[in-house]
Amino acid sequence: MSAATLPHGEAPGDLAPVLETIGISKTFPGVKALQSVDFRLYPGEVHTLMGQNGAGKSTLINVLTGVFAPEGGEIRLAGEPVQFASPQEAEAAGIRTLYQEVNLCPNLSVAENIFAGRQPKRFGAIDWADIKRRAQAALARLNVSLDVTKSLDAYPIAVQQMVAIARAISVDARVLILDEPTSSLDDGEVAQLFEILRNLKQSGIAILFVTHFLEQTYAISDRITVMRNGEREGEYLARDLSADRLVSKMVGHERMSTRLKEAAREAPADKAKVPPFVELRGVGRRGMIQPIDIDVQPGQILGLAGLLGSGRTETARLLFGADRADSGTITIGGQATRLRSPHDAVRHGIGYCPEDRKKEGIVADLSIRENILLALQAKRGWLRKISRYRAREIADMWIERLGIKASDADQPIGLLSGGNQQKALLARWLATDPRLLILDEPTRGIDVAAKFEIMDRMLALCGKGLGILFISSEVSEVVRVSHRVAVLRDRRKIAEVAGNVSNEDDIYRLIAGNAE
Repeated sequence: MSAATLPHGEAPGDLAPVLETIGISKTFPGVKALQSVDFRLYPGEVHTLMGQNGAGKSTLINVLTGVFAPEGGEIRLAGEPVQFASPQEAEAAGIRTLYQEVNLCPNLSVAENIFAGRQPKRFGAIDWADIKRRAQAALARLNVSLDVTKSLDAYPIAVQQMVAIARAISVDARVLILDEPTSSLDDGEVAQLFEILRNLKQSGIAILFVTHFLEQTYAISDRITVMRNGEREGEYLARDLSADRLVSKMVGHERMSTRLKEAAREAPADKAKVPPFVELRGVGRRGMIQPIDIDVQPGQILGLAGLLGSGRTETARLLFGADRADSGTITIGGQATRLRSPHDAVRHGIGYCPEDRKKEGIVADLSIRENILLALQAKRGWLRKISRYRAREIADMWIERLGIKASDADQPIGLLSGGNQQKALLARWLATDPRLLILDEPTRGIDVAAKFEIMDRMLALCGKGLGILFISSEVSEVVRVSHRVAVLRDRRKIAEVAGNVSNEDDIYRLIAGNAE
């Protein structure tokens, strides 16, 4: 073992951090992204950043690598204060970053990708023989052997990830930052990557690893820093932090004892007597979600609970045809069905309110009425145009029913508050008379009053026979409104429990699993 390697995650007293921040702060309009964050990364360790969406992980990485300039605090590299004006300056100092999406040139060869921008030359010309030899040597450090003259896109994504790492360590890299590098890898590819990271750690390279997967965290980490709401919650040796405690520290949950509409949460008729509207059996997609079994009955809310990256949204997208499953069977109304596109899902009575309403939901420049009518017009087909009178009638009806606060239906939807935008998205799908409504984070980013109003609407719709697949990162919400809860972890379904006999702590224990 290298003298610079941290045995069992411990930091010897005579070993100084290779990279650290002291009181780093960063704000964006209306958001304190980082608040006086202290962070330290030692040579020869894998240090994992954990936190929910919006916790500040990506902002911290962007500050460390020169993408953003901090507004307060100090960055130290090998004990010396540094200020990086660009990612190029950070790379020149030995800080290399690999992002979730491989940022290479697929049309170039493997060797060209490894040495792009710094090709060795001989007599003023590029020395291709030397590039090939040195590319092979860089990959050999990772125990990877392949034809470096072949185009990068000839290899699968896992191999491309290895090439990106080879490029990073082919120079004098002291720090390797990996931001969600396993999101598109299967279990075997993840194991191969982790073996490479362990070898790099042995050579003294400091590795900062960002992931949402608990099992991967405990498989590779020496040390864990937990971020929450732009602050560092704490730094822990991985061996001393149980998965239960890690989840609790990430979400900072407080128990909510009040129940919303308890009567509406009573289970529908005996499950055996109520055939499900939709069933998924072994449905999955490589690199997205492991084969999953779920079903939703009419008049029932099925909640999906899990941390970010657990596969909740991926499951929703497969059920809506936004992504195609490559395994399993989807049955709708008792008939096996292939969902090739969202249009197929809409024809079968499925609606979907996506997680990011601004990017994937609303069309900000269109009016409220136009946004509400979009799905219904698409379902009818563009040759069966909805008349102006009928369009006005439908929009006004749903604006009134859902209590959308606007001057009139012609107001651009982008001018509405987040809660009213979310209500308009609900109206869009309710106008199609769906039998199943998929709601992915429907209450994110809206005020408390609007949040409870939307949840109340959900329960009322469910009481009228609508099936709902409900996704929320707030486990308290999932437990409060769901008849059943499917628990996901690391892109797998690990349990299913009755919502009316569960509480948050039960769900968190399932999410944490047996990882210690």
